[in-house]
Amino acid sequence: MSDFVLSCSSPADLTKEQLEELDVSYIFFHFQLDGKDYYDDLGKTVPYKDFFDAMRNGSMTKTSQINVEEYYSYFEEFLKEGKDILHVTLSSGISGTYNSAMIAKTDLEEKYPDRKIYIVDSLTATGGYGLLVKKLSKLKAEGKSIEECNQWALDNRLNIQAWIFTSDLTYLIRGGRVSKTSGTIGNLLNICPMLTFDREGKLDTRYKIRGKKKVIKAVVDKVIEQAYDHENYADEIFINHADNLEDANALVEALCERMPNVKDKITLNWIGNLIGSHTGPGLIGVFFFGNRED
Repeated sequence: MSDFVLSCSSPADLTKEQLEELDVSYIFFHFQLDGKDYYDDLGKTVPYKDFFDAMRNGSMTKTSQINVEEYYSYFEEFLKEGKDILHVTLSSGISGTYNSAMIAKTDLEEKYPDRKIYIVDSLTATGGYGLLVKKLSKLKAEGKSIEECNQWALDNRLNIQAWIFTSDLTYLIRGGRVSKTSGTIGNLLNICPMLTFDREGKLDTRYKIRGKKKVIKAVVDKVIEQAYDHENYADEIFINHADNLEDANALVEALCERMPNVKDKITLNWIGNLIGSHTGPGLIGVFFFGNRED
């Protein structure tokens, strides 16, 4: 097995058990709930269900990225042990954390000139971020070098596709993703936006579908259209939900009906408190390997 540290941050939205099984180290973002600071510690301090219930009851949330000093201290612990680092960050299109990691890398390379530090911008978030990290873990376990894993990530990160939807625009309005006027009208008309990540890792609203059943069908249509081998796709799919297991299960069922090879390949996880602070409850995301729409 290759002897380097594979690392990510909390909004990859993998569980503690999954991260341990994959032999992936991780660092926490921060969030505030009603003015109180918390680590985004995978739901340990503030369980996901409690967090989203608080948002439904009017609690206000804020987030803060991992700063340079935190990255410096986190990375240095591995470097002191003589280990090289491959760290994958949350998309630079929605967070400045990639820049913080790069500054820490530059400073540490002067202090530890014999060590290697690679920083990969995932250009995605939540399940897409987690899917990339899981693939890199497999490559590492197969004996791929840190250079090979880094290059694979750079070559393939845009091949991880995402479709994200919600039937409640309230929190997208609050987070500035949707204008107040269009969001209010959208809620009245039961409009469900379908979002994806563009090539710069920014969220982009591509479609607006009326009705939950129709948006789930539209999402499945897009997955089949884009996935490698289409309905015969047999690689992994990640589905993440913001306390909306009902719709997540409906999506799983719809995918399995039309894509028979994925029945044992779907991982269902929560959207964590960091990403959830911006999306609010109800959001669903599906992530898979395939061809880009743009």
